[in-house]
Amino acid sequence: MLGVGAAGAPERRAPAVLEPGRSLGGLSLGANEAEVRAAWGTRFGRCRSCREQTWYFNARPFQPRGKGVEFRRGRAAALFTLWSPPGWRTPEGLALGDPEARITEVYGPLTRRECGGYYALVQPGERAVTAYYVHRGRLWAFGLVSPALPVCRR
Repeated sequence: MLGVGAAGAPERRAPAVLEPGRSLGGLSLGANEAEVRAAWGTRFGRCRSCREQTWYFNARPFQPRGKGVEFRRGRAAALFTLWSPPGWRTPEGLALGDPEARITEVYGPLTRRECGGYYALVQPGERAVTAYYVHRGRLWAFGLVSPALPVCRR
C-alpha cells in the first residue's frame, strides 16, 4: 500500500505484523537509517528528550499511535509500537488489544518485567528479545529489542 510522504514522494506502508524474534513492521534489528526510511517512510518525528536517536512514525500527525525505532551506532536496536495502534498482530493471530491471557495462550509462559505503570512479558531470542507490553490487563504494544538493552522503554 502506498501513501504520500512529507515531500510528496510515495511511501510504502509496512505490514502491521510482529514476527517474534525476527521483525516488526517488516524491519529487523540492525537495519540502518536508509533501510528504516525505505520500509517505514520519511514522515517521522525525532525524539528530543531521548538519550539515543529515536524516531516516531505516528499514524496521524501529533497523535501518539504508531511505531518507533531507537538507533545505536546508526543501527536499529529497538523497534516498537506506540500507544496500541489498531491492526497490529502476529502471524499466530495475537493482536494488540487482546486480553493478557491470550499472550501465554499463544506463546506459553513468559518472564514478566515490571516497567512502572505497565509490564512486559518477555520472549528471549538469540538475536532479538520480543516484548509484549501489557497495560490494564490488555496487550498494549509490541517490541523487538536487542538482547543487550532493557525491554522497558522510556
